[in-house]
Amino acid sequence: MNLVLFFTRDLSLNDWDLIGIFDREVAIYKRLCDLGVSVSFVTYGGSDDLKYQSRLNGIKILCNKWNIKNTIYHKYLHLIHWKYLMNCDIIKTNQTNGSDIELATAQFWKKPILGRMGYMWSDFVASPFSTASEETILKVITMENKLFNLSTKIIVTTDDMSNSIKRRSHSFADKTIVIPNYVETDSFMPDPVVPKDYDIIFIGRISPQKNITTLFRAIRSLDIKALIIGDGELREDLQSQYGDLNGKIIWKSNIPNYDLPSYLNRSRIFILPSLYEGHPKALIEAMSCGLAVIGANSPGINNVIMHNSNGYLCETDSESISSAIMELLGDNSLCNKLGQNARKYAVNNFSIDKIVDIELSVYKESIKQ
Repeated sequence: MNLVLFFTRDLSLNDWDLIGIFDREVAIYKRLCDLGVSVSFVTYGGSDDLKYQSRLNGIKILCNKWNIKNTIYHKYLHLIHWKYLMNCDIIKTNQTNGSDIELATAQFWKKPILGRMGYMWSDFVASPFSTASEETILKVITMENKLFNLSTKIIVTTDDMSNSIKRRSHSFADKTIVIPNYVETDSFMPDPVVPKDYDIIFIGRISPQKNITTLFRAIRSLDIKALIIGDGELREDLQSQYGDLNGKIIWKSNIPNYDLPSYLNRSRIFILPSLYEGHPKALIEAMSCGLAVIGANSPGINNVIMHNSNGYLCETDSESISSAIMELLGDNSLCNKLGQNARKYAVNNFSIDKIVDIELSVYKESIKQ
């Protein structure tokens, strides 16, 4: 079986590496290669992407090594990489953004297409924190509907996304499949001998969606040490406004995914105070490490965390966040119970071995149709 994965529009392997997600994103495709699937990545990077070949376990890199102008590369990509696209069995999107290029390619070469997305792009551009125009929102919804209509299978990461798509049209219902994000549970696992250097840890984009400003208000009056890992549009302003809160906050930029288990295991609690999420990878990785997790009672989080069972739900205001942190830090037995249950939940539902089997079965079924 020959699978071609198209990257999100204008993203490259180098981008994945810079933001620290390279190893996380390629892990499942390496597993598929081990199972006999021939995988190719269509990226929007230049010749620099070819330097990652040794880290890809035989995955073929189809990039813009000729440094063709982007608009030309987009338009003629289906011909530029014709040798691999003509002979592939299936084409897959990584996100909705760029799916117009994938759809045109799939139609030209008469290939089945898997319309995969980790989050609903229309929800993102229509959120209260988006500056997208009405025209852009309509364009995104139109692009999504076209992808849903022409896809052999629609792959989403949560039941909420699946239900949202099914409400748009009954014709989408039978081909929509939920495949959650995965965790390498053999890497993201508890390490009980590591000392706890941080009381709470946050990992993610420093953006309005993540509600970080409210988190800082919550911890301002607490005697704790918080590790913040990530970059984003609010980071500079927040560092200027809060600094390190007299030693309470330790800032780190994006770090490679393979380094995250070490930081997670050195922390007592993982916190995700976001206003909304898709299917948050950082959260399920923290659960896999056996951390007690606090999440906002928000879409994308409250369908992963079951309150006082495998985690703790709070509201998105600073008082509720502060209260949740204090309660868990003051109750070691509760923390231990939540962490143990979180680990079991992650292993049972999100292990990469489980997810790769589901992926492969969907590929095989799509080829038969």
